[in-house]
Amino acid sequence: MSRAATPVATTILYLGIAILYLPMVVLIAYSFNASPLVSVWGGFSVDWYLRLLHDEQILAAAWLSLRIGVAVSTVALLLGTLAAVALVRFRRFRGRLLLSGMVNAPLVMPEIITGITQLLLFISMLHVLGWPHRGALTILIAHVTFCTAYVTVTVQSRLQSADRALEEAAMDLGAGPVAAFLDTTLPIIAPALLSSWLLCLTLSLDDLVISSLVSGPGASTLPMVIYSKVKLGVTPDINALASLIISVVGVAVLIAGGTMRRAEKRRLLERQQTGS
Repeated sequence: MSRAATPVATTILYLGIAILYLPMVVLIAYSFNASPLVSVWGGFSVDWYLRLLHDEQILAAAWLSLRIGVAVSTVALLLGTLAAVALVRFRRFRGRLLLSGMVNAPLVMPEIITGITQLLLFISMLHVLGWPHRGALTILIAHVTFCTAYVTVTVQSRLQSADRALEEAAMDLGAGPVAAFLDTTLPIIAPALLSSWLLCLTLSLDDLVISSLVSGPGASTLPMVIYSKVKLGVTPDINALASLIISVVGVAVLIAGGTMRRAEKRRLLERQQTGS
């Protein structure tokens, strides 16, 4: 029975990989198309990549998205880690149920609902407090709101599997609670922190719905610019831009994966040496 199922499972696996990655390969290939028509091959050319270097709208949007993404990832990592520590280490405290609900709500809430509620919040705050004006700051605040939830869930699962006895041993040797956490637990959850930071960066760079609702004049992120261009039809310069994004993301994933793999091997080796 298992032998008969193996070719079927392999075929489904390859089919799924082809459906996922074949359009990317076609897109990258047509980004080198010399013809302005996407569906007609006009020869090999890199002109569309060169034009991107002189497209001020694309460059400004990409720089804004990158700045917001890095800031969002860093702030969400700090807030999400603190929330995860509170949920794991402090089993009983007032507001725990509320905090758990606030953490899980952005994960299941539709983006359109999240964007509308945040837009109404920013409008109300502007009328009452005179701040914040819609722009890059409101996009950053909105992204931090939902990215923090992903960090909390990721770090929380890693913290639950961490051995608390290591911290207790460090405190028995004279270290304070904060120093014990930084010296023992932080290296253990470091891969989760790195993956959470990269996940937040990806979510922030990729977001369109929430950014479109809470942004203001002069604050167009890269997905917003791409969407406005694609509505008029896909052009080769969009293919070139998408190819660059795929390449950058692919390289970042490979580097992050290799870094986390080396860190995990080093941690296992240190544990073996300690056990022996």
